[in-house]
Amino acid sequence: MATTGKAPGKTLAGQDGSGVATLELERFLPYRLSLLSNRISQTIADLYADRFGIGVTEWRVIAVLGRYAGLSANEVAERTAMDKVAVSRAVARLLERGLIERDTHGDDRRRSVLALSGEGLAVHAQVAPLALDIEQRLLAGLDAEERGQLQRLLDKLGDGIGRLESSGG
Repeated sequence: MATTGKAPGKTLAGQDGSGVATLELERFLPYRLSLLSNRISQTIADLYADRFGIGVTEWRVIAVLGRYAGLSANEVAERTAMDKVAVSRAVARLLERGLIERDTHGDDRRRSVLALSGEGLAVHAQVAPLALDIEQRLLAGLDAEERGQLQRLLDKLGDGIGRLESSGG
């Protein structure tokens, strides 16, 4: 059994008695971040699902187009890190409901771009403040220094995953 050398009988973190690495989900960063993200997203989704009949994927498309008009569906998928098929389905539902509009790109007539419709802008204008309020309430337990530190740490994690992606894992 691998030991730490500090306390007899203590196994190394991440290893069971067989020497095989164990995965403690409760301490595994990707798992914890995923759970937290899902819980936050669901809390916000509960606010807009009943009022506007949209789900998480639709809201993310609306949120991105509210910030960056004139994106293609592929660009929306890239900015949200969502599956292209999920984005395509959300776009179809939003087009059907009249919350977004599709047009051709001015310079490239083969390329279609998306933008919020008037109704989509109204939904965005109502949901965005609710989402920001939840964010503020979530962060209320952190002081200004901790909030800054959290932002810096998230940026570092983003840089780290970027390096992993560019090196092939």
